[in-house]
Amino acid sequence: MAKKAAKTDRQAVIDSIRSQQSKRENRRGMAIVGVCVTVAIVIIGAAAFKPVKDWYDLRSYASDSLSDIGAKASVCQKVTTKPAEGNQDHVEVGTPMTYPDSPPAFGQHWNMWDTMDRKLYTVSDRPELGELVHNLEHGYTILWYDKTIQDDSSKMDVLRGIASKLQGTTNLRDKFKAVPWESKDGKAFPKGQHVAFTHWSVGGVGETDSSKQVGVWQYCSDLSGAALDTFMTDYPYMDSPEPTVV
Repeated sequence: MAKKAAKTDRQAVIDSIRSQQSKRENRRGMAIVGVCVTVAIVIIGAAAFKPVKDWYDLRSYASDSLSDIGAKASVCQKVTTKPAEGNQDHVEVGTPMTYPDSPPAFGQHWNMWDTMDRKLYTVSDRPELGELVHNLEHGYTILWYDKTIQDDSSKMDVLRGIASKLQGTTNLRDKFKAVPWESKDGKAFPKGQHVAFTHWSVGGVGETDSSKQVGVWQYCSDLSGAALDTFMTDYPYMDSPEPTVV
């Protein structure tokens, strides 16, 4: 009887240990599941946060006109021009392109251009320079912004507000793109300037003498919807080598 009782006691201890181990494993499993769920929620939340934030931030510009957004036009320097070349000078897509101006307003370019759908780009998805210069040939105004703007979330909110006023593909007056200018693209903007507008002009709407073509620049120390509005009025899409090509 003593041996049987000892065996029963040992079995009870073993069963108790197994039960405790099982409970610990169940708790560990639940903890792992909990961590996985939390991580999933964080990932989903992070993915959803930026679009929601961007939408919320744009609400503040809903009732503003383009000229109401950003700094006053006085943050921009006087417009400058220089004779342009490169009209219809197309090269194969992928050909490395460098330009003497920072940023370019004209020149030889790829035989491909970016569509009118997107208006604002970041470093991760910006079209190549050779593609963007072709857009200039087609009458686009390009707003280039440097790292100072890129690294300032409030400035990027302003830039999104500006781009939101030029959305659409049917009104060719909205031929516009805002793109980052990177150190690998060329020289930095003039000291203290962080934004540049460029346009490829034929010398006035209706001008057919190619020798009259000029590149147009305006540098700004800050983002100014007012200055951009004036620039795009003074140099509309029709004042370009190929204005009707979208």
